Amino acid sequence: MPQTIGTVFASKRVQVNDVTLMMGIWDTAGSEKYDAMTRTYYRGAKAAIVCYDITQPSTFQRARHWVRELRSIEENCKVYLCATKKDLCDEGFVSDDPDMQNMVERYASGTQTKLFVTSSKTGENIVELFDEIIQDFASNPENLQKVEETIVLSKKTGERYCCAT
Repeated sequence: MPQTIGTVFASKRVQVNDVTLMMGIWDTAGSEKYDAMTRTYYRGAKAAIVCYDITQPSTFQRARHWVRELRSIEENCKVYLCATKKDLCDEGFVSDDPDMQNMVERYASGTQTKLFVTSSKTGENIVELFDEIIQDFASNPENLQKVEETIVLSKKTGERYCCAT
């Protein structure tokens, strides 16, 4: 997995009906020290997952910052709000605060973000989150047209890098 300062990149090929899509996933980790740099990673993004830690309500405020930031650069970017560490609530280590839950749901609704409560430890709702992103992307015909315009870089033996469309 290639890594640059403050980020990690992964890609995944997915099949939707008769179309193959390549998902490019940048994990910028939301670190404040990389604020200015992360803008370059989400410029042109069609989807973004903004996470917060369900066990630390203060991280929700930081997630709100990232949603505002994303929308200021890419107003048409589809945002998915992801509450993490659901397993700790399920195991009783952290109390599920209904007021916080209601506030997050109202925020998600008011900002047209889709909310997913997930657990990286158990994998709960992770596949559903990515499936939703793929379906939302594939259901927009404009997105599929742009896939056909992708420029492929290749290197043939004994030649310089070249571009082919």
